[in-house]
Amino acid sequence: MSDGDGTGATRPAGLDRTVLAVAAVVALALVARFAFLGARPFHWGEGRVGYWTLRYLDTGVYSYRPAAGGPVVYLATRWGINLLGTSDAAARSAVALVGGLLPAAALLFRGPLRDDETVALSALLAGSPLLVYYSRFLRGDVLAAAFGLLVVGGVVRHRTTGARWPIYLAAAALALTLGSSGFAVVYLPLWLVAGALVLDEARVVGVPAAAHARLSAGVAWLRAESTTLARALFVFLGAALLVFAPRGGGIEPGLWNPATLPAAVSFAFVEAPERFVALRFTARLTPPADGNSFLPAVAGYARTLVVTAWPALAFGLVGFLRDRYSSGTRGVVAFGAYAAGFGLLAFPIASMGVEPWTAVHVVPLLALPGAVGLAWVARGLRSRATASDPAWLVAVLLVVSTGLVGYGATAAGVYADSEPGSEFAQFAQPSDDIDPMLAAAEAAIDESDGSAGADVAYVGDRLDTEQEYALPPVAAGDRDAWGARLPLQWYFERMDAETTSVRTAAEFGSDAPPVVVTTPDRRVAVNTNLGDGYRQYDLRLGLWDRQVVVFVEQ
Repeated sequence: MSDGDGTGATRPAGLDRTVLAVAAVVALALVARFAFLGARPFHWGEGRVGYWTLRYLDTGVYSYRPAAGGPVVYLATRWGINLLGTSDAAARSAVALVGGLLPAAALLFRGPLRDDETVALSALLAGSPLLVYYSRFLRGDVLAAAFGLLVVGGVVRHRTTGARWPIYLAAAALALTLGSSGFAVVYLPLWLVAGALVLDEARVVGVPAAAHARLSAGVAWLRAESTTLARALFVFLGAALLVFAPRGGGIEPGLWNPATLPAAVSFAFVEAPERFVALRFTARLTPPADGNSFLPAVAGYARTLVVTAWPALAFGLVGFLRDRYSSGTRGVVAFGAYAAGFGLLAFPIASMGVEPWTAVHVVPLLALPGAVGLAWVARGLRSRATASDPAWLVAVLLVVSTGLVGYGATAAGVYADSEPGSEFAQFAQPSDDIDPMLAAAEAAIDESDGSAGADVAYVGDRLDTEQEYALPPVAAGDRDAWGARLPLQWYFERMDAETTSVRTAAEFGSDAPPVVVTTPDRRVAVNTNLGDGYRQYDLRLGLWDRQVVVFVEQ
């Protein structure tokens, strides 16, 4: 077996040091993602996913709604909560697990990448600060990025070894990618464009015969592997059915109910795509257009990458140039660079706003050329460090220490308290510790005799809704008020608290509930109506402009 470094040498029998090194990186990646996983309070979006997952657990009913995120997030979160209990860490555990295992995908690229480059790829996937941050966050972006890399890796592994299992892996991973995030639809054109550029490289450099040979080889492969590809299609369709089919309770269409299975299949392959197209394409073609101006969006996207993912970005540029102008371009390296480059333009277009999590999708692509750059730099430093001149050793130590200090300063932001200046956090991330209020609220609810009817009441026009929702969707007239409460719904639902809302605190009469949530402009009026016996908690549910006051009975 070739050692994958381009030399054609045979690996010695025994332990595979590359696999062991990647396994060690995976272990460190899991620790980085699970450590203090529940320390940061839920973000607005996390609260929404968490609340509807709890309602899914209670009712058994779930169906895909593009506005609320991909079904994989809800299915995985349900498993995490069932296994580990109802907590912030448990809800985030599935995303953390996938993010922690992502470095293992580097082994799929072994062969086209040398052994040290394979380890370097795993290191970039494990340690890129932006990937670490959003692996500790209940959103589908890291899931989509991870499964998307498996799609590419499965194809590369098949082309490298001829084995068929990587194609089936890629097919299942493609279904999971599409079910993890709406941004995944951008992957398909990116892959096609990047693949076409790789195929056409030989013609561009003046060797058109080589380009024609590559194209002919691709057509021959499609013919030779037509049976394998047909089987892979069935794998994809089966995985897509499992992901997108609704889960029903009672008479609701559900995947596991034989009587409603045809309706569930129709939903998965007809209604779910229609819902996505209606939300993400049709609605955006109707003025007024949603989103930001293109150039500011691209600039914001690039800034996020520079500040939070600079190791992958810097080494990616070095690796692409090194591979292209030194040893000759390898397809997988160029593919990653092209896809990431076009992603810098495509994802700002696809996004409704300039959010840090959208940059997650290009980091694994950047890591492909980045692995080449990191391994090349490491080889150069290692050779200099062993030189006889002590000055070289000192210089290498200075370079390495400077790089580690710079990386440590960036990575510290992953675990830092949220604040307005954070480059990782989106503005709807709570900037206060809400645990003291939650502990007091849970105690007050437990001690309440239930005479007030509800355990938690939201007060004021900005928080009042026509109903309390057991199942989505939220009515259009209630969306702003319901959204202004997030992520508190998740926390109160965890307590199994009954909630209600009123316009004014005067509506309580003498039966005020043990927990009352209002906005700062209603503080005095609510305090007057409640009287003594309540403690006030001022909470910032965002980095700015999302403040509430919570009154908890003492």
